Amino acid sequence: MTPGDTILKVNDLTKRFGGLVAVNGLSFDVQEHEVMGIIGPNGSGKSTTMNLISGALKATSGSIVLEGHDLTPLPPHKIARFGVARTFQLVRILPQLTVIENVVAGAAFAHKPRWGAEAESFAAALLDRLELGDKKDLGIGSLTYIDQKRLELARALAAEPEILLLDEWLAGLNPSELQIGIELIANLRREGRTIILVEHVMDAIRSLCDRCIVMNSGVKIAEGTPADVLSDPDVIRAYLGDD
Repeated sequence: MTPGDTILKVNDLTKRFGGLVAVNGLSFDVQEHEVMGIIGPNGSGKSTTMNLISGALKATSGSIVLEGHDLTPLPPHKIARFGVARTFQLVRILPQLTVIENVVAGAAFAHKPRWGAEAESFAAALLDRLELGDKKDLGIGSLTYIDQKRLELARALAAEPEILLLDEWLAGLNPSELQIGIELIANLRREGRTIILVEHVMDAIRSLCDRCIVMNSGVKIAEGTPADVLSDPDVIRAYLGDD
């Protein structure tokens, strides 16, 4: 695929939990090498959308298609094989494993899985890139919070994803860590990664995203460049209320 080609198509996606409609008829496309932001107030359906794309939740209706492959009915491990990797709002790393073993585990679920010495070498190079190389043999308990975030990102990158889902990856960082985190994602963007970014940090949305969709109460209420959507009266109303 080349830049500008559509890599992911989400069409009329709906998720119901009993009588609650968490995502309601959501449609959007993501282009190759694009950083797409998903923003909106708390409870608007952003993380549910990420869970649907990654397979952690099953859609009630609608479809999710990655490079012609219908992901909608698939379990998470098969979706990972097709090229979707993610991080979580709350860091999820494997506490019984060392830093490098966590990344090797990610490499095992890539499109083209890596094993043994090849996986370890690949994982070590990723950890060096994310400034964790000197901690590769440590246990998880010795890591700071931002290093835990880096480790989770390294594990996701070890899968060599076609599309990377970052679900509030910057949440919980202090101001200096936040700048480090934004620059780290900016480096991924410069590499040409395709990323869907759910984020509340508007400085990150403005500086990192090519386009955004805005959700409110499960519905897409705006789509466009960060500058356009953040000046949209409906978006301002969704965040701040009618007053």
